[in-house]
Amino acid sequence: MSLINKIKKLAHDYSPDVIEWRRHLHQHPELSFEEVQTSLFVQEKLSEFGIPYRSGIAKTGILGSIQGVNPDKYVVALRADMDALPICEAEGNAFRSQNHGVMHACGHDAHTAALLGAARILNSLKDQFEGTILLIFQPGEESSPGGARLMLEDGLFADLKPDVVVGAHVLPSMPTGHVGFREGFYMASGDEVYLTVKGQGGHGGMPHLLTDNVLVAANILVSLQQIVSRVVPATVPAVLSFGRFIANGATNIIPEKVELAGTLRTLDETWRGKVKEKIVEMASHIAIGMGASCEAEVMDGYPAVYNHVELTRDAKQLAVDFLGQEQVEEMDIRMTAEDFGFYSKRYPSVFYRFGVMQPDGSTGNLHTPVFNLNEQALETASGVMAQLAVGLLAGARRY
Repeated sequence: MSLINKIKKLAHDYSPDVIEWRRHLHQHPELSFEEVQTSLFVQEKLSEFGIPYRSGIAKTGILGSIQGVNPDKYVVALRADMDALPICEAEGNAFRSQNHGVMHACGHDAHTAALLGAARILNSLKDQFEGTILLIFQPGEESSPGGARLMLEDGLFADLKPDVVVGAHVLPSMPTGHVGFREGFYMASGDEVYLTVKGQGGHGGMPHLLTDNVLVAANILVSLQQIVSRVVPATVPAVLSFGRFIANGATNIIPEKVELAGTLRTLDETWRGKVKEKIVEMASHIAIGMGASCEAEVMDGYPAVYNHVELTRDAKQLAVDFLGQEQVEEMDIRMTAEDFGFYSKRYPSVFYRFGVMQPDGSTGNLHTPVFNLNEQALETASGVMAQLAVGLLAGARRY
C-alpha cells in the first residue's frame, strides 16, 4: 500500500476518535490564555500516542515532536490554535458548551482535534518518512498580542527551527471534503484604533458656550474614511472600521469625553505604517480645529498572513494528490486577521482552509452563537494535514 493510501486509511480509521475529541473540546471551551484544561487534554493525548512534547510555552502552549528516519534532514511545523470566544452558544446542540458564555465559535476545537488526528497518523508512520514534524498547539489566537507571537518570544523554536510552517482553518462556506489555498498575501493585518475626544461639555441648548465633543468625534469618524478612499492607493486592500462610539451624555447634555474604537486592516506593510500615522494626524488636527483635543492610539496587532508562493503551490499539489483536483479550491483574499501572520513573517509558511459546510446549510457563520460545523470534515482535515507534512518532508525544498 502506498504511503498516501496508508494516510487515507488511518484518517478514516481514527475519524471516530477525532470526532470524540472535538466534541469534548467543544463542551469544555476556554478563553484566550486560559486554556489550562484544553492544554492538559492535548498533553494527555500526546502521551497516549507516545509523542514527546514540551508544555508551558506562553503558559498553556505545547510543542510536540515526531522524529522520522534521519530527523535532522528537514523540519515541518504544523499549527493549531486552542482558544474559544466569549459567546453564549445557542440551544439545540447535543454537545453544547458547558462553560456558559464561552463557545468554540471559530472552529479551534476542530483545529486542535484535527492536529491530534494528524499527529496520531504521522506517529504511526514515522519509520516511513525522513525528517521531523513539530506540533504546535497554540493559545490565544483570538486576543492581542496573539499566542503565536508569545510562543515565538518564549522560545518555541529555540531547540529546532522549522523549514516550513503549516496552518489550517475551518471555512463554513466551503463544502465538506474540500480545501482551499491562495498564494501570496491571503489575510490582512489587524491593528486596533482608540480615539478619545475631550473638551468642555455642557448644556445641549447652549452649544456656543461649550465644545460639542459628539460632533467633533462624528467629524473625525467620517473624515478618517477618506484615508482609505483618498490616501491609500486603490490597488492596496485596506479597511478602517469603527465598532464603538461612546458619548455618555443625555438628550440635553454634551459629554466632556467621547470614545471611539475600531480596527485597521491592510495587506501592505508599508501602507499599514503610513495609515497609522495619518489616523493620528487627522484625528488630532480635526479636533483642534473644532476646539477640542483628541488622544489617538493605534496598537499593533497581527501582521498580514503571507503564503510563500512556491511552498503554497507545492502544498496545493499535495492536496490535489490526496483529494483530487475537484476538491481543491483557489481562495480569495480575506480582510479578517490571523496571528498565523507572526509565523509567516519569519518562516516560509502556508495557511489554508478546509470546508465544514453542513449538507442542509445549517452551518452558521464564524463568531456566531449558531456556528455548527460538519464533523465529517475532521477526517479530511487530519488526512490532508498529515499528507502535507509527509509530502513536504519528502520534497525537502529550501524555500
